[in-house]
Amino acid sequence: MMLLILSLAYVMPAATTKKIQQVSTVPQKTVTVILDAGHGADDSGKVGINQVLEKDINLEIAKYVKEFLENEGINVVMTREDDSPLYQSSERNKKLADMKKRIQIMVDCDAYIAVSIHQNSYTQESVKGPQVFYYKDSAEGKKLAASIQEAFDLVIGDENTRTIKPNGEYYLLVHSPMPLVICECGFLSNWEEAKLLATPTYQKSIAKAICQGILEYLANEKRL
Repeated sequence: MMLLILSLAYVMPAATTKKIQQVSTVPQKTVTVILDAGHGADDSGKVGINQVLEKDINLEIAKYVKEFLENEGINVVMTREDDSPLYQSSERNKKLADMKKRIQIMVDCDAYIAVSIHQNSYTQESVKGPQVFYYKDSAEGKKLAASIQEAFDLVIGDENTRTIKPNGEYYLLVHSPMPLVICECGFLSNWEEAKLLATPTYQKSIAKAICQGILEYLANEKRL
């Protein structure tokens, strides 16, 4: 079984160097993880200050996370693997149909956890940094969020002041049948971060952090 070596390819300037704890994964039985690349098709999500589309960055990062997890023996199911819509053209409320389809995929595959990948945006350009959201009443979701947030901080260093945040309104968080977190990987409204998030090198660094957080959580739950 290959050991995931998290040699993060990019560290922000002035960030404090930290060592990532390696997790050796020898699954007792196959664990299934859902990866949800947010938005897609006609729904581009956020549009970056540099005109990059959130839906494209979400998908690229999700594909990298899938690759890294599968190298560790984790079974991965993605809600989308390309830019095709998850709804029928005849649907009156395409956004709701899209969300319901994602939930149905999660139900059908009986996954242990789910991770939805997104990008953030804000009115103040200076705001930046990755942040993980979890359902407000989910203790397991909170633990998963904390594990991924800690791994994110290893990419950004002490410069990242963002912390995990509970939410009781986001559709996927409310309706997911298993612990689900939403990873906002950065702010497309910040020039520096938007530029980084459009590069494969930084996308891989973010993906490795998400993978590391997932593996840490599964190890703590004795699912590895």
